[in-house]
Amino acid sequence: MTAQILVLTAAGDVTADRVTALLTPRGADVLRLDPGSIPLGAQVELAAGGTAPVRRWLRVGGRGVDLDGLTCVWHRRPAAPVPPHTVTDPDVRAHLAAEVKGYLDGVWRSLACRQVPAPRDVIDRAERKAYHLTVAVGLGFTLPPTLMTADPERMLDFHAEHDGRIITKPLHRAVRGTPETPMGRYSDPVTNRDLAHAATLRHAPMIVQAYVPKRLEVRVTVVGDAVFAAEIHSQATQHTRYDWRRYDHAATPLHVHRLPDTLAARCVDLVHRLGLSFGAIDLILTPEGRYVFLEINPTGQFDWLEAATGLPITQAVARLLLDGAVA
Repeated sequence: MTAQILVLTAAGDVTADRVTALLTPRGADVLRLDPGSIPLGAQVELAAGGTAPVRRWLRVGGRGVDLDGLTCVWHRRPAAPVPPHTVTDPDVRAHLAAEVKGYLDGVWRSLACRQVPAPRDVIDRAERKAYHLTVAVGLGFTLPPTLMTADPERMLDFHAEHDGRIITKPLHRAVRGTPETPMGRYSDPVTNRDLAHAATLRHAPMIVQAYVPKRLEVRVTVVGDAVFAAEIHSQATQHTRYDWRRYDHAATPLHVHRLPDTLAARCVDLVHRLGLSFGAIDLILTPEGRYVFLEINPTGQFDWLEAATGLPITQAVARLLLDGAVA
């Protein structure tokens, strides 16, 4: 039986390109779709009536695809639906985008095939820090002292409790704005200037954590039951001291990291407990040798780690899409 794999991702995703390049020689029929092109560039349709089975299909580029014949859907990094430019009213645009997204989420969720790393609603739940931090603690991970609050006074008390050595980070997405003008928001130390504007915290909750000294940071990519760990020497440059995502490739060495077996097993357990088959976990290794959990990303990038360390993550993801299991 030929594997039929639908890859949901935005245009220009080179990571998806590399995985697809491994799938097609193995006989897989791979269709790549940018959900942002629906409904203008592609159509997803559903038909039902009486007691007849529900049927779903996709029409794109002159091709019709029976969605009920898929063996796997990869929720890689799908773009949000984009209303036509002729619709200019912001409220109407927001309504149309929400309608399309809600419809597509329902269609993907209704499919009987394997979904990687999970159905969209499971991915969305796993991304929520309040949820995955709770699950991580229950599995025995160590967390930094952490507070999620919209109370300025409580944040100021937390700041005092930790001698001013705290950082803030977004509760959900690190990147906001539009595809044309993205804006990043990563982990930052709280400064005296920030404290002067503490009252604005009432506008939305924020996550604040005590700063944890780092020997280095560890990115753990779990694919099925396989674990790939890379150490990021973020303290080698001031640019990445608080957040390695502020890349400084020339001055930030990356190497393969050997995780303790018990911690590697715990990382796999976390991914599975969240209902996922893939997850990118961020840890800190302290100067004393303790591992501290920061967060998990169900759709985290991995090609840059593979390029720097040679870890065969792309091959593992291809096997997961084809076979549903990687050990």
